[in-house]
Amino acid sequence: MPKELAKQYAPQGTEDRIYQNWCDKGYFHTQIDRSKKPFTIVMPPPNVTGQLHMGHAMDETWQDILTRYKRMQGYAALWVPGTDHASIATEAKVVAKMREEGLTKEMVGRDGFLERAWDWKNTYGNRIVSQLKKLGCSCDWQRERFTMDEGCSDAVKEVFVRLYNEGLIYRGNRMVNWCPHCNTSISDAEVEYEAKEGSFWHLLYPVKETGEMLELATTRPETMLGDTAVAINAEDPRYTLNWLRSFFNVITLISCCIFSYINKNRTRTSFLSYLKGSS
Repeated sequence: MPKELAKQYAPQGTEDRIYQNWCDKGYFHTQIDRSKKPFTIVMPPPNVTGQLHMGHAMDETWQDILTRYKRMQGYAALWVPGTDHASIATEAKVVAKMREEGLTKEMVGRDGFLERAWDWKNTYGNRIVSQLKKLGCSCDWQRERFTMDEGCSDAVKEVFVRLYNEGLIYRGNRMVNWCPHCNTSISDAEVEYEAKEGSFWHLLYPVKETGEMLELATTRPETMLGDTAVAINAEDPRYTLNWLRSFFNVITLISCCIFSYINKNRTRTSFLSYLKGSS
């Protein structure tokens, strides 16, 4: 007797069964085959702080199309899946959950906090993987990675140390975004910018010999405490070399300060010779 088709498509009874069959038979697993051209995509790992959104769905669909296309063309096609720790965002989520329990990081200690962070990853990271499978992503799940896995962490340290020893990267002082609440630095992407109205300040620096005033305008008057020199455009008609020579002995509002005349033809050495000639 013919079976009547349902009026509406019900994916629950079909998609999960078919996808699980694909995974069980290893259709997405890739072995090294030197007789085939390799094609590999490493999935930009979604953060474990929540669920996938429409942007993820679009991005994973493009990667899936490319991987399946190359697989049908005979390539040794590999799509490596993974998730990202999103450390600051994850910490904020875990701390918020602890706050509901009346706990703080100091109360549970480092090991206790890390244990909770891993529990968070296992809960929400697994949810993201389930969503990827619901999309039908043809990832090699036997190669799934998490950015805090021991192998990934060791690889990152190895690369950074090697690049440093080879002189290809260096460590230096940099301006950072500091979070006074978390007591840690955060990336530009995690900063919430807020526009505020400010003031434009005009500072007058008196010239010792002539009594003339050099006016500087700034939105950051506090930097005056660190002022040591002023660079002036050599082509600015308002200033001449003779006029500038008189500025080597000036008095600022807070201390003695030397104003330099610097242009494209003069280096720090010539600046020092100016100082000796004007003393």
